[in-house]
Amino acid sequence: MSRISQDALVSAVVRIRAMDLIQKEQLADELFLAQPNFFASFMVQQELGVSLVKIDFLLDILLICFQAMKESGVIWPTVTEDDQDHQMTRLVATIQFGDDLSASLRERALAQYIEFHPEKDLLAFLHHEVTHWLHRVLPEESDKFVLIAAMNIVNCIAFVPLPGQSKPGRQARCT
Repeated sequence: MSRISQDALVSAVVRIRAMDLIQKEQLADELFLAQPNFFASFMVQQELGVSLVKIDFLLDILLICFQAMKESGVIWPTVTEDDQDHQMTRLVATIQFGDDLSASLRERALAQYIEFHPEKDLLAFLHHEVTHWLHRVLPEESDKFVLIAAMNIVNCIAFVPLPGQSKPGRQARCT
């Protein structure tokens, strides 16, 4: 079951998109204090060769995700570097697994991934935003870093155990 409701996500999108630069800066400061590792995955982008315009896209996604976490009413633990590394390993393995499949099996595996993802609304939001972003930008090799960081943030939110909880959601398996 999703921990971030569709209403909380929509509210977060509306709030962030209505913020001016100073308000976003204040929220970024709050994000840094509450989830420093998410902030670090954003900050490293320039070192990876990502342009400032494209980093701004990731910041928008990050702020929306953080605001949605706040509006969910859930008390979120700090996502650790280990949590991020674990989700990154899972993401890379999922992508590599899909590369080895035929087109029909890849579609089936993707459908299962989506079906078993604990934060379907957040995943759908990210897919929508990324699709539109990719149509607006001049493609560069460094775009993959932005996409992977955004996906990893969503997966960390979806799979980080909450206090008193072992593992959220089910891990997707191909049948």
